[in-house]
Amino acid sequence: MTSTNLYQNCAIVIPAYNEATTIVDVVNKALIYTPNVIIVNDASTDSTAALAQETKAIVISHAVNSGKAEALITGFNHAKSLNGIDFVITLDGDGQHNPDNIPELIQAYAAYPNRLIIAARLNNRENAPKARLFANKFADFWVSWAASYKIVDSQSGFRLYPISLVSQIKSHYNKAQGFVFESEILIIAAKLGFKFAFVAIDSFYPEQRRASHFRPFYDINQITRMVALTLLRKALNPVGLFRYFFTKPIIKQK
Repeated sequence: MTSTNLYQNCAIVIPAYNEATTIVDVVNKALIYTPNVIIVNDASTDSTAALAQETKAIVISHAVNSGKAEALITGFNHAKSLNGIDFVITLDGDGQHNPDNIPELIQAYAAYPNRLIIAARLNNRENAPKARLFANKFADFWVSWAASYKIVDSQSGFRLYPISLVSQIKSHYNKAQGFVFESEILIIAAKLGFKFAFVAIDSFYPEQRRASHFRPFYDINQITRMVALTLLRKALNPVGLFRYFFTKPIIKQK
């Protein structure tokens, strides 16, 4: 891809905490598609920050580790300050998300404008750790029910957010609730009238990446608690439950 084909209207946000083994490769691949790559170093204790500074990405560092939610908000806020940004793509810095899938998300957005696009790990799902796979499916059910929209891979951090949605996102999460943010924003997006589309990607868990910060049982418990409170406020949202079982999501295959 030549520089004339870069997605100038796209910003990519990569939250990073102790990603020294993978961050350079992930960032350099992302830079192929846009110069607007924003790394948010969440007070890493390894060489993540130094390695990130050696790339051509924009690097923002937190002085204190604040969790993934705050890292994403920091990246979103910077993306909003850039001129001409139409959408923001988020992906993790641990190598789990392949930046080469970025054009597929953008193509899906072109086909379904102003939708939140999720890269759903539907291919080769046998590669996923069993506890993670169960936790993800469990979360999908609860989040879909609360959002009144069938969500596929609600725990994927590889997403495309319309800038009109990003501009309405605010943070009220502490470090312990970092992973709740990515679930609740789906519910908030649905409440604001945004619809969803999904791009099927491979399930990939590289051996060299650091141990996941996601704790399947603790974090799913936090997500379930948030969703349960949402459902109670919606009188258990029977419409959402119906839509989970009887609607078919838009999924773009390769």
